[in-house]
Amino acid sequence: MDENENENKILGEGKLLKLMVKFAVPCVLSLLVSALYNIVDQIFVGNSKLGDLGNAATGVVFPIFIIAQAFAWWFGDGSAAYLNICQGKKQTQNVHRSIGTGIFVTVAVSVILMAVFYPLKRQLLLTFGASADSIDYAVEYFNIVLGFFPIFMAMNMINAVVRADGSPAWSMASMLTGAIINIILDPVFIFACDMGMTGAAWATVIGQTASFGICLFYLLKKTKTFKLKLKSLVPDFKEFAGAVKLGLSSFITQMTIVIISLVCNIMLKSYGGASVYGENIPIAIIAIESKVFTVVVNLVVGIVLGCQPIIGYNVGAKNYGRVKKLYLYILLSTVVIGLLSTLIFELAPRGVAGIFGSPKFSDPELYWEFAAKTFRIFLMFVTFTCTIKMTSIFFQAAGCPVRAIVASLIRDIVCFIPLITTLPIALGIEGILWAAPIADGVAMPVAAALTVHYFAKQKKKNQECAMQN
Repeated sequence: MDENENENKILGEGKLLKLMVKFAVPCVLSLLVSALYNIVDQIFVGNSKLGDLGNAATGVVFPIFIIAQAFAWWFGDGSAAYLNICQGKKQTQNVHRSIGTGIFVTVAVSVILMAVFYPLKRQLLLTFGASADSIDYAVEYFNIVLGFFPIFMAMNMINAVVRADGSPAWSMASMLTGAIINIILDPVFIFACDMGMTGAAWATVIGQTASFGICLFYLLKKTKTFKLKLKSLVPDFKEFAGAVKLGLSSFITQMTIVIISLVCNIMLKSYGGASVYGENIPIAIIAIESKVFTVVVNLVVGIVLGCQPIIGYNVGAKNYGRVKKLYLYILLSTVVIGLLSTLIFELAPRGVAGIFGSPKFSDPELYWEFAAKTFRIFLMFVTFTCTIKMTSIFFQAAGCPVRAIVASLIRDIVCFIPLITTLPIALGIEGILWAAPIADGVAMPVAAALTVHYFAKQKKKNQECAMQN
């Protein structure tokens, strides 16, 4: 207990840059490894005989993964933020009930999703953009990964709690172990055993199971702030309510990705079919862009999520000066990552897309042409995108769920969806690509205004406290 109190004291008094490195680096690596699960599959599938049809197939399954992850992150990130704020307030005695309820609810939701998705899988995948050429590949992959949803979702939920408990290295180790297993098994199953999409799916779920095992071991044997007991798993929704509110923005952020993927794939299928590129090239390229974009965003999200224990503790302890200083460090990191990514996407789009293999069923010239346009236009303002998403997660960690939700929705739902459905009417398929940078340009000032207002409000609170003292 003394060790835990000492660590909490460090969160409130230690050097911020040193703390940021300690907590953010393992979290960044953990989330990057998480992104590798899908990226590795896509790289090996794209370089196999499945080619661009295999890429298109994994691309249409990806949004369904995000649906599962949305629920897991809702309950996991919410429990994590709740834990850290309770640490700052020195009120952690009932946190185990909230976390136990979160695990129970996560597993229950995973079973419901399986029951709903299995009978509707073909219709679901067609809705997300699978073509007549790629649907069988998509179903083959989906059949296996769906069966492991309880493990996948529980792993994601518990991982967030492990990170918040002051053990980012354990979180990283769990994800890294799973990714290494996936990377080893992919070529064995896909090439050596000639298992195709089935091989890619089995490599993924075996890696996820290994990650889950490490997370579960930590939860049962290594926790610092709380002790999970059997009675903790008995639902206590009153205690869990705080976590639900704090994690809601994570759910909304992830579900907006699903909505965007759905609308984007429908529009690409429609306008792609009417263009020189056809149906399969745009969907395959956007699937690649989504995976690459996930890597960039996970760098930023990893930094701010890694700093969540520091943010939450200092908000709970009302150390707002430290919170502002930490935010500025996170913002600087975000801008640097965004600008470097933009440089790569603008100067070497074909090189980035080429990592995922060459087209085997499509016109190579048209394939590379659309790849270059996608990375140069769609990700033109990726620095703004990253800043908006970072701001949303920061507000979640600071216990401001409404601001977090507004920051998340303004870009994706209020701006992007209307633009992606209207611009193609005048611009054709290129209108889909221009929707992203325009949405970023509109949403960025809103996120900035929310942030300025938040810190002005905290400054006023500090002044009032100083006058009272």
